[in-house]
Amino acid sequence: MMPRQRALEVLCLADPSAKATQARALFESLKLDAIDPQHILQSPPGLPGRPALPRLVAPKQVPTRSPFTHEGRAALLHAIAHIEFNAINLALDATWRFPGLPREFYRDWLRVASEEALHFGLLREHLRTLGHDYGDFDAHDGLWAMAERTTGDIVARMALVPRTLEARGLDATPPLQDRLARAGDARAVEILDVILRDEIGHVAIGNHWYRWLCAREGLDAEAHYPELVRRHAAPRLRAPFNRAARLAAGFSQAELDALDGQSG
Repeated sequence: MMPRQRALEVLCLADPSAKATQARALFESLKLDAIDPQHILQSPPGLPGRPALPRLVAPKQVPTRSPFTHEGRAALLHAIAHIEFNAINLALDATWRFPGLPREFYRDWLRVASEEALHFGLLREHLRTLGHDYGDFDAHDGLWAMAERTTGDIVARMALVPRTLEARGLDATPPLQDRLARAGDARAVEILDVILRDEIGHVAIGNHWYRWLCAREGLDAEAHYPELVRRHAAPRLRAPFNRAARLAAGFSQAELDALDGQSG
C-alpha cells in the first residue's frame, strides 16, 4: 500500500497504542520511491481518529497543575502526552493531505510522526508509574483546531503548526524541566531531554518546508508570516524565547528579534 494512503489509515486509528505503534512501523518500513506525491486522497469523516477519553474542553477549562503534588505532576505529564498524541496526528495529516510535493516532504513528516509516537509512548509509560493513564484528565484541542483552519493552505500549515504552535515547546521545555527536577522527577526530565532534542529537528523541518514553499510561490517568507498569523488567528507568542533552540531549528536572527518586539 502507498505510504500516503497508509498514513491516512493510521491517522484514522482511534486507539493511541495502535496509532503510535503503526506510525513508527510506517516510517521504519518506508521506501522513498514508493511514495506517490501526485496521488490525491479523499478525506474520510471524523478525522482524526482518537479515543473517547480524554474529554476535550476549551483551553481555559484545563487547569494549570503544579508538579509539586503527585496528582498535579500526573496531570501535567498527561497534558504533554496529549500534545505528543496530537503531534502524531498532525504529522500524519501533513503526509496524506497535500499532494504534489517532493518525496522528501513526505519522508520528513513520516519521520516526525514516528518520533512523536516515541515521545507519546515514553510519557504514557511514565504516567502509568504515577497510577494514571492517557485519558484520565481533560485536555483541549488547540493544535488540531489550527490544523483544521489550514487544511486548504499548505503554506499556512507549515507556518502555523510546526513553526508556531509546536515551536512553543522549545520555549516551554527548559523551565518545565527545572520545575520537574525540583519536584524530584528525574525520569520526566530525561524524557523531556529526548523530546526537546527531537522537536528542534521537527521545527527545523517546518521551517525548511515553509521557506521552500514560499520560494516556490514567489513569497517573502519573513514578510508573509505575519499575514498568515492574522489571517488564521494564530495565538500571540510570549517571551521568554529559547533563542538557542530556535536558532538551531532554523529561525533567523531577524525573526527572533521580531518575536521579542511583538511579545514586549
